[in-house]
Amino acid sequence: MLYCVKVKKIFLLLGQIPFIEESDERSYMFSKAYSAAIHGIDGVIVNVEADVSDGLPTFEMVGFLSSEVREAKERVRISIKNSGFRLSPKRITINLSPADLKKEGTAFDLPIAVTILSAFGYITQSNLEHTLIIGELSLNGQINPVNGVLPIVHSAKEQGFYRCIVPIANVKEGAVVSDIDVIGVNTLEQVVQYLNNDKYIEPEYVDIDSLFQNQMMQSANDFSDVTGQESTKRAILVAVSGMHNILMIGPPGSGKTMLSKRIPSIMPELSFDESMEISKVYSVAGLLDNNHALVLERPFRAPHHTITTSALAGGGKVPRPGEISLASRGVLFLDELPEFNKNTLEILRQPLEDKSITIARLNATYSYPTAFMLVAAMNPCNCGYYPDRKRCNCSINEVKRYLGKVSMPLMDRVDICSETYSVNYKDLEKKENSVSSLELRKEVKRVREIQLERYKNEKFNFNSLLTPQLMNTYCGLERSEKKLLEDVFDKLNLTARAYHKILKVARTIADLDDSERIKRIHLSEAISYRSIDKKYWGE
Repeated sequence: MLYCVKVKKIFLLLGQIPFIEESDERSYMFSKAYSAAIHGIDGVIVNVEADVSDGLPTFEMVGFLSSEVREAKERVRISIKNSGFRLSPKRITINLSPADLKKEGTAFDLPIAVTILSAFGYITQSNLEHTLIIGELSLNGQINPVNGVLPIVHSAKEQGFYRCIVPIANVKEGAVVSDIDVIGVNTLEQVVQYLNNDKYIEPEYVDIDSLFQNQMMQSANDFSDVTGQESTKRAILVAVSGMHNILMIGPPGSGKTMLSKRIPSIMPELSFDESMEISKVYSVAGLLDNNHALVLERPFRAPHHTITTSALAGGGKVPRPGEISLASRGVLFLDELPEFNKNTLEILRQPLEDKSITIARLNATYSYPTAFMLVAAMNPCNCGYYPDRKRCNCSINEVKRYLGKVSMPLMDRVDICSETYSVNYKDLEKKENSVSSLELRKEVKRVREIQLERYKNEKFNFNSLLTPQLMNTYCGLERSEKKLLEDVFDKLNLTARAYHKILKVARTIADLDDSERIKRIHLSEAISYRSIDKKYWGE
């Protein structure tokens, strides 16, 4: 227990109780707890300090606080009173450090209350060592859930904390982090009882292995449901195997959306590290709960074409992940591509290359992953039937205007362009099923294992991430293949980026063929995926 004493000096050491000596200066009580703030998808440890001294009874908070954090003093004061604790009239000063990091959100309510109660002697301060506390308080002392618990607990573990006290509604989300005790609490009174060892709360445990074993990988959407479009299925297989971006162009009703929705079903199961990365993003976005504490399936995000720039890329006054980050390690599907706002589409260019996005604000910079596979679908014109002049009445200028909504710099970042065709009656009447998602997934797994072995000494795992400096190492061509590519480069008026993407796709096709060397047939197929866009967009 800390007592009201005369202060001479205070030594503040992380994880240690301050040493207090007597003096004739003023009445003083000090306490300290730890909370955390979200910075991107990583947590930053915040020290919550309380100074309680004689003087006019006031409650002040400092430390570069946002409005919602400043409002915490009223929530905390009333919550403490309604939880049955009485505070004598004192001058209370709360400091949240580091002071140069802006504190936002409501997760600081509970640590502020605990720090004050510790300073007044209701909690033994030594029991706060190596403990991180987060939670929002209601006026009646109930503890409400907050966003971002998973990355906060993960950061606490890395910082050497032994346990985290979190809202009961967030406990399973935090418990997916191993080797740290995660305690779920309902009320402020319960927290005080636990910290004083008057009540034992069992740390939450989540069986990660069981979660992954019980996850059903067989999706309700299966490629065996799709009849026809064999060339597009092949293009999708190549794209998924090497994590290449793909665009499907064709008339309405030809199966573009149906095929796209089935792409996650042929992707390999998430690894634990991938699941943790995605789950952190979803935690920050407030999309996790106790029923879904960990993301176990490949994301498939399909935003409507009316989406705003900040909703797609992320942002806001307090930046949050956008659709491109929520789709990381999975699929971002943009249906009716030309209908999206052109400025919105253009923001995809940098994330597609860098696999991350950085959102800068005056007070901080936030970084989110964007390692998604872009899948886009579009009609070739307003009516959707160009170049079938029997059904299309659009003029050439109308077609060009429609296609021009998708810029060539963005098209340059699409590795594969595949054309779909109207399905005829005979295809619909076929009784035999086409290849299933399970069979295709086995092929994808095999090719990805080849890439993992090839790039084991590199900082990437997929052919789509090959850098120009490594092209000669992993995509070497014989003389005849070089001549073919040279002729195509001049004929199609390709850019350097398009040239490299052809080589990357050819490398994946060669892996599907279990070939060490990129052969002419592999290169020809890769070139065909670039020539289709020239058919519509021209030179």
